[in-house]
Amino acid sequence: MNVLLINGSPHPKGCTFTALSTVAAQLEQNGIESRIIQIGSKAIRGCIACGKCKETGYCVFKDDPVNETIDLLRAADGVVVGSPVYYAGPNATLCALLDRVFYMKSAPYAFKPAAAVVSCRRGGASASFDRLNKYFTIARMPLVSSQYWNSVHGNNAEEVVQDKEGLQIMRTLGNNMAWLIKCIAAGKAAGIHPPTPEAWEPTNFIR
Repeated sequence: MNVLLINGSPHPKGCTFTALSTVAAQLEQNGIESRIIQIGSKAIRGCIACGKCKETGYCVFKDDPVNETIDLLRAADGVVVGSPVYYAGPNATLCALLDRVFYMKSAPYAFKPAAAVVSCRRGGASASFDRLNKYFTIARMPLVSSQYWNSVHGNNAEEVVQDKEGLQIMRTLGNNMAWLIKCIAAGKAAGIHPPTPEAWEPTNFIR
């Protein structure tokens, strides 16, 4: 069993990494392997809605981490996406990546436990948290909760370490995700399978 953690910050060892590392350590204590990938500081282009990925399962643009992330997410049992807060929202580069990872190819991610984690200096955490969770809810991925909203506060990694409640939230999140992944595995072993989705009935409101 393994969980993919996506660091949406351009800083490899910053606040977001500190939060994700705390989650990862708790997963490891529960016997769940983890892998943190970082999107880095290079540009990631946005989705152009060409629809080609519907045929291939991959994005037509191959010069950034999107297709690699698709493969890693398909192979994982769960995912945690972390982002810094920029102007009361997640990092735009991360959102560009997630748009292309999820658009028209989210079916293999269904029923994988998912969680969002955000880091901020002071405000905007709840708006960013809400934005990221939408990727999971439209993909039929169960949201993993903690004991409060999944956020840490600090202007640098050293300050985040001082956020005792924030790090406790991260540890609780790791414990809860490990528990849910094990419950899903136990259910499958007992012959309990995910529900079969109904055929999609798209409805447009302009006739």
